[in-house]
Amino acid sequence: MDLLARIDRHFNASAEAKRRTLEAMGPRIARAAEHVAARLRQGHKILVCGNGGSAADAQHFAAELVNRFEIERPGLAAIALTTDSSALTSIANDDAFEQVFARQVRALGRPGDVLLALSTSGNSPNVLAAMEAARTAGMSTVALTGRDGGQMARQMAGEDIEIRAVATATARVQETHILIIHCLCDGVDWLLFGKEQA
Repeated sequence: MDLLARIDRHFNASAEAKRRTLEAMGPRIARAAEHVAARLRQGHKILVCGNGGSAADAQHFAAELVNRFEIERPGLAAIALTTDSSALTSIANDDAFEQVFARQVRALGRPGDVLLALSTSGNSPNVLAAMEAARTAGMSTVALTGRDGGQMARQMAGEDIEIRAVATATARVQETHILIIHCLCDGVDWLLFGKEQA
């Protein structure tokens, strides 16, 4: 197999994962956008967390809300829990790495806020701990997972919504998560501001 054939295989696999995720999860993506928009409309905020590539996706989502996605509109309240190196390292040093997000959720989260939790496996211990902290704080969780959903899928309760990328390869899950994030951003903008994207 030559290099161009490998690239072609990646594109086809990515497109297939996204198509299958739309078929399985489209209504959940819409419900999550409605849920996030409703909470923002009520004056609540979105806290976002994940590890590695999912940490970058968490920051990506928060930036799209705070700044803008594709339309000019007021900033929306979102905080990526992955960006404060002093908080992250002090919590990891003084307590445990498993608590780096949960402690921030307990400090910053309020009843009615939403945690957007990302994990390609659904088994990240620090993300699971953040979800438990969110539940205790009276928050709901929108979980972006992959594969079989992992422990995160089994931790869903109440108003929580799991959106599972229909893929097993980490790269395919991450690519699908980015598309889901963009769908959420677009949906929130449309629901709150009613403007068509350019």
